[in-house]
Amino acid sequence: MSTTDKASTETSPEPTPADPAEAAAGSQLSTAPVEDSGPVGIGVIGWARWFWRQLTSMRVALILLFLLSLGAIPGSLVPQTNVDALKVAEWKKEHPSFVGVADALQLFDVYSSVWFSAIYLLLFVSLIGCIVPRSWQFVGQLRGRPPGAPKRLDRLPAHTTWRTDKTPDEVLSSARTLLAGKRFRTEAGSGTVAAEKGYLREAGNLIFHVALIVMLVAFAWGQYFKSEGGKLVLRGSGFSNTLTQYDDFKPGTLFHPDDLPPFSFTLDRFDATYEMSGPQRGTPRDFKAYVTLSEGAHGKPEKREIQVNKPLEIDGSKVYLLGHGYAPIISVTDSTGKVVYKDAVPVLPQDGNLTSTGAVKVTDGYKDKDGKPEQLGFTAVFVPTFAGEGHGTMFSQFPALLNPQLMLNAWHGSLGVDSGLPQNVYRLETSKMEMFKDESGQQLIKKLAPGGTMDLPNGAGTVKFEGIERWATFSVTQQPGSGLALTGAIAAIAGLAGSLFIQRRRIWVRAVAGKDGVTVVEMAGLGRSESAKLPEELADLAATLHQQAPSVSDPVEETPEGERG
Repeated sequence: MSTTDKASTETSPEPTPADPAEAAAGSQLSTAPVEDSGPVGIGVIGWARWFWRQLTSMRVALILLFLLSLGAIPGSLVPQTNVDALKVAEWKKEHPSFVGVADALQLFDVYSSVWFSAIYLLLFVSLIGCIVPRSWQFVGQLRGRPPGAPKRLDRLPAHTTWRTDKTPDEVLSSARTLLAGKRFRTEAGSGTVAAEKGYLREAGNLIFHVALIVMLVAFAWGQYFKSEGGKLVLRGSGFSNTLTQYDDFKPGTLFHPDDLPPFSFTLDRFDATYEMSGPQRGTPRDFKAYVTLSEGAHGKPEKREIQVNKPLEIDGSKVYLLGHGYAPIISVTDSTGKVVYKDAVPVLPQDGNLTSTGAVKVTDGYKDKDGKPEQLGFTAVFVPTFAGEGHGTMFSQFPALLNPQLMLNAWHGSLGVDSGLPQNVYRLETSKMEMFKDESGQQLIKKLAPGGTMDLPNGAGTVKFEGIERWATFSVTQQPGSGLALTGAIAAIAGLAGSLFIQRRRIWVRAVAGKDGVTVVEMAGLGRSESAKLPEELADLAATLHQQAPSVSDPVEETPEGERG
């Protein structure tokens, strides 16, 4: 290549190395293991080695990761036994033809099934078997030195050359100082300087895959030892963090009730504010629960606040505020005027304006006019803001208590609670009950304002709408692996960014005296992958080095007359 007055670079497809020096120059730019084309050796050992190398390859790890994501889909489409056994029973009733297949494939227990666990464990082993040898290889590269310069630098993708009157030692000394100042790791050779940079690319790659293992461990830890329970608490009532206090509870596979941290709290007050006017009328503005908390068995009571997305953290558990609603206070008297029932009955919201439904169940203490013990049931529809007579049905117009109304219809007979089968407390089971009827023979239904009463037919008693209480629902969760999972996710993002944006590259500088005594300088670069940044970086380095070792003019050569122009 002819000399030039200034440094220049050229790029070309990387050729196949023609000598061992060129092969060594491009080697170990990555920690990726060499792929096997088939079993090594003969017999069981050869096949075992081949299977192990396939399992610990990144290709298989990605396939297993895809299968793990694919295997989680049934867990979100089919109800899970450990989450909601009642939904599983309902699903089986609705899809009887698929029950056998679903049971055989363990679709009701996906995350603890044999096939899901096998994929999970194989992915775990694959990642560890892939990362460990690559980590040791990377440590060896960090302890090693940049390889010597290839014999033909002009064969590399980025290359430049010029002639200077500086001595080779002066050029190489300047080159080494320049490259070291650019944070290259340098190594002097015979007439050459080798430099290397970009180790964080491989470090980021390894960090990313180690972070995947950390996230898998965190996921398993959280699934096995987690706990999540819900509780509806009336204003003025309390909750203790014991298993029997929960309305619903979802434990992990290895969870033990003793793992629940001891604490209790009382709901002192619940405040909710809404937009009162404009196009966003009725939109929630703020929900806040005021509680009195006691930590431990004999903890000192403390006043705390719980807001949406601002949970109460207690000894590894978090108490979230999930929802709220109203609880009409209902009293029931029998034919003698004796109060046999009085309680605040929570009703569940059905829309954004808190139109709510529920059931009142009088299980004990009531006797009919003949003195025979009987059970009463009432279906309830509650609206905090009724539009008024002639202005619509029982649908609330606003979520706050502006015009509360309660509609009840009455039943008598057996509620079915003595059968031992679980029941929905917000739904009335009327298969063994008879409805109370009014004078016209129609079902007894009455709308009540606070303080209003409903008389049961034939002197069977009265029902009174005493007042309104508030309730709030809380979720108490314990996720032991959440912090570890967050750390793994952050590390994975950082590692992936490093592996994508940092380029591993090598630079070589050769300076030798030519036949005419003028020093010939060559610079070349090689990266892990083709990139426009490598020629640009080499051009910048060559320009800087050229200032310290400027070019000299080429000797004038005789040119045939016909080639001049």
